Amino acid sequence: MPRIATRRPTTRPTAVLGNLFGTLERTRYLFRDALADIHRLVELKINPVAALKNPLGYLGVPRAALHLLPKKVSRGAILANRTTVDQLPQLRSWPMDGGPFVTLPQVYSESPLRPGFRHSNLGMYRVQLAGNRYRPNEEVGIHYQIHRGIGVHHAEAIERGLPFRVSVFVGGPPSLTVAAVMPLPEGLPELSFAGLLGGRRIEMVTSPGGGLPMPAEADFVITGTVDPAKTLPEGPFGDHLGYYSLVHDFPVLRVENVWHRDGAIWPFTTVGRPPQEDTTFGAFIHELTGLLIPEVLPGVRAVHAVDAAGVHPLLLAIGSERYVPYAPARTPRELLTIANAILGNGQLSLAKYLFIAPHEDNPPDLHHIDEFLRFMLERVDWRRDLHFQTRTTIDTLDYSGSGLNEGSKVVVAAAGERRRQLPTELPPGLRLPDGFGEPRLCLPGILAVQGPAYIDGREPARFCAFFAPDDPINRFPLVVIVDDSDFAARTLNNFLWVTFTRSNPASDIYGIGELTRAKHWGCEGALVIDARVKPHHAPPLEEVPEVERSVDLLGAPGGPLHGII
Repeated sequence: MPRIATRRPTTRPTAVLGNLFGTLERTRYLFRDALADIHRLVELKINPVAALKNPLGYLGVPRAALHLLPKKVSRGAILANRTTVDQLPQLRSWPMDGGPFVTLPQVYSESPLRPGFRHSNLGMYRVQLAGNRYRPNEEVGIHYQIHRGIGVHHAEAIERGLPFRVSVFVGGPPSLTVAAVMPLPEGLPELSFAGLLGGRRIEMVTSPGGGLPMPAEADFVITGTVDPAKTLPEGPFGDHLGYYSLVHDFPVLRVENVWHRDGAIWPFTTVGRPPQEDTTFGAFIHELTGLLIPEVLPGVRAVHAVDAAGVHPLLLAIGSERYVPYAPARTPRELLTIANAILGNGQLSLAKYLFIAPHEDNPPDLHHIDEFLRFMLERVDWRRDLHFQTRTTIDTLDYSGSGLNEGSKVVVAAAGERRRQLPTELPPGLRLPDGFGEPRLCLPGILAVQGPAYIDGREPARFCAFFAPDDPINRFPLVVIVDDSDFAARTLNNFLWVTFTRSNPASDIYGIGELTRAKHWGCEGALVIDARVKPHHAPPLEEVPEVERSVDLLGAPGGPLHGII
């Protein structure tokens, strides 16, 4: 289970709440009254005839649809008190964080060209309350990643020279927090989804003096305007990939008001290497939206962003060869078209490694990651099935690429009958070049080899050149060069985290027996991924033993939280 508080607040006493969404069962319970109606709406989207066959089963759907429209009210609990930024809980999760952060914010903006909730965005973009060069109580930093709705609004404001108003909600109805992380299709406001999920319309109130509306039942709200001509350093911050996001310039919110309700509670989450509390968000989102994937992306049967790999670095998918009579021995055709559609859709476009298999081959469930990887490696042909996109965008938090937001992607699209039996133990007499050693089996067909510390990046090429085509190492279709092979092979999660957060496909994928034909790169032997730490990578998060002990004591017998976490 994700941990809760990491450090006491250092400001005026305020109740703080961690781990609200710490388990999937708890999250389901929060929204138990609305889930049935949401599932029926999804069913109607997929099969509109269902209501004709069973009208009584869908009687609640029209009522639920009414919750999509926010409700404007003249008064709200949020307007009870004003305070200042320095009186908010100043929570710092990790020792090297650049200051206190809001870790469960709901950042609200509207299109400057088309004001109103219909063209609004509610996203979870971290907010730095102090530190670096922010003027106390006057400025806070907003870190938003590429491909996010707030970025479109910000660009509109800059292009037209319009003021860009932004509000940061904290707390309030739990459905707002979930809505802020939902990958909703364009045109569906997060406020609408929050009403649907919460089972009632979201009440919105306008602050005195004008400005953006805010939830009447929020616990805290920070209002202000983003300075179009100013950025300030933001970070470092220990993020959900398991590393520190480094310091970069990001937009600055000029604070106008800080509101809070009586008895306000400050919700927070501790972010770090998965699994953490945000793991529950991913699982819950999949339950809500998984059935809609084929509707949004025709030909796609299922997708799974792998939490243990940091979500965006590794995406698994199942597609369908609908238009071509499927012949297992042929090169996958529509499968690559489907992969490109996935990489062109919303947050899925941030995927760095995409493994996709045809539905017709009956692949395993995507959530059985080890089985799915085994299925792929039994069938993959490295001469044919690798498809790169170079010099493109990747997740802002991913430092494996060539620069901030810059990197590459690779699609592994494998189809057909099983080509090989995967080895499940090390072959006798396995020889390795000087400087490489400690081979360990991670999964069937996957070998981790401990390499020398990174010097100039030539080490993997030397590794590959050492082996002949008939060398036993080529029985393993995938070899990963790592800094610590014992660690990488110890658990599936370790393998996923090390391999996919520490490699950039275009620069860190090598192969034994490389070949290029008609500008298509592949290899005849094992595929080799260099997953060592490089000088440009962000530092990993390291647990603080005394903090871990203090948190464990909270839930231990006799502790204040024993029996409730």
